[in-house]
Amino acid sequence: MKIDVLTLFPGMFAGPLDESIILRARNKSLLDLQIHNLRDFTHDRHRTVDDRPFGGGPGMLLKPEPVFEAVEKLANERTRVILMSPAGRPLEQGMAVELAGQPHLLLICASYEGVDERVREALVDDEISIGDYVLTNGALPAMVLIDCVTRLLPGVLGDDESSGDESFSRGLLEYPHFTRPAEFRGMKVPDVLLSGNHAEIEKWRREQAQQRTTQRRPDLLRDASHRDNAER
Repeated sequence: MKIDVLTLFPGMFAGPLDESIILRARNKSLLDLQIHNLRDFTHDRHRTVDDRPFGGGPGMLLKPEPVFEAVEKLANERTRVILMSPAGRPLEQGMAVELAGQPHLLLICASYEGVDERVREALVDDEISIGDYVLTNGALPAMVLIDCVTRLLPGVLGDDESSGDESFSRGLLEYPHFTRPAEFRGMKVPDVLLSGNHAEIEKWRREQAQQRTTQRRPDLLRDASHRDNAER
């Protein structure tokens, strides 16, 4: 997979994307990740990327010219152009799975008060948000999306089944996990996990996932129920 990122703050990406799973994916040539400075697509001596909004109001907007030039240079007919924006669709695991199947993602990181609306209208295929809150710019959301998608690429994780058995992968939160020692400070591992009975262990895990989701994220169960009813 190839991912290009268009941002005003390329330095923010150094570190988080050079460690752990993403570094492994890059070293194995499973992920081609390139970070581009939006100012490199300007032509005035001040490298201007923003201006005041028409009609007044606070803040500045990213100008359309550098964004259009960057996208036209970096994208092709197979590129999915995504704007990281609080006005976008909430990022969910199912969306990440779908994006992991794309050959090329181009992420636009909004800054200041956002982008000129013509960028949305003419260039963007999708807008994605990582939550109902406001951040300084779209760099951190882009990193979250990159991490979420990269770990789903075949061959990135040591065990490809790992990504299929995590929270949200089956519409539920993940069940509790335990490791050695079997007893720690009076707290014992559930007997079923020590039984060696794989059918009972699987049953216990399903029940625990259901119970944890009901207690902590009942909205996930409601959403699943609505989807099932819509498909009937």
